[in-house]
Amino acid sequence: MIGPVESVPVYPPMSLRGKVALVVGGYGAVGKAISETLAMAGATTLIVGPNVEQADGLAHELIQKGHIAEGFELDASNVAAIKDVSASLARRYGSIEILVNCMGFNREQKLLEVTEDAFDKVYSRTLRAGMFLSQAVATYQVASGEGGSQIHLLSVGSSHGFRNHGYSAFCAAKGGLAVLLKQHAAELAPYGITVNGVAPGRVRTEKNEKTLEAISTFRKAIADIPLGRLATPEDVAGAVYFFASSLSRFVTGQILYVDGGLTTST
Repeated sequence: MIGPVESVPVYPPMSLRGKVALVVGGYGAVGKAISETLAMAGATTLIVGPNVEQADGLAHELIQKGHIAEGFELDASNVAAIKDVSASLARRYGSIEILVNCMGFNREQKLLEVTEDAFDKVYSRTLRAGMFLSQAVATYQVASGEGGSQIHLLSVGSSHGFRNHGYSAFCAAKGGLAVLLKQHAAELAPYGITVNGVAPGRVRTEKNEKTLEAISTFRKAIADIPLGRLATPEDVAGAVYFFASSLSRFVTGQILYVDGGLTTST
């Protein structure tokens, strides 16, 4: 005799309940908003970065609000550490369905002043970190056979230069990551793993709030933005949320510019 069929909970497309999200650099201004958004959507949110106190602190805040979160230490410029931490988390949680790479680093130097040391630091903390974070997490996503998603934080500098700034290393690293994620998307598609990028324009954060208090500075900052304001961390988090959810299950290898129309106008 066949017994009653056990009911399986069906969650709405935007729900991330039952998913494990690894947010690398998840306690910075934008990373924090992303961690909070994914946790509110129901994901078990693992916040990692070189400052374990900040990672733990944010995780504690989320737990106090009734979410599931935990903080861990990771220096993403260390490939061996990436592999070790990813393996440990995969064993502990059983899977890592969602990777959000918020890593990035900039050392502003004009073209004629760029040093090898600065260029290599930007590369190791941005492009190389993205490469091996993707590889490490993909290892477990492929093995699970359940698919997954990977989202990389880019910048409008992924495809545009900056006037009056020395961003050679930054643009090279983010631009390289923009092409790299497309290659990863092509290779991982047969396994049901999507890989996409979110490229913010100018984002208003606590770090630049003081500077933007001056009306002239604020007007200059938004002068080229059709929507007439700066992005918020929550604007960026919303785009990441879309790529992490099942609503984007047929979207891969794409870059979503969260820039208020900056890159669409001249």
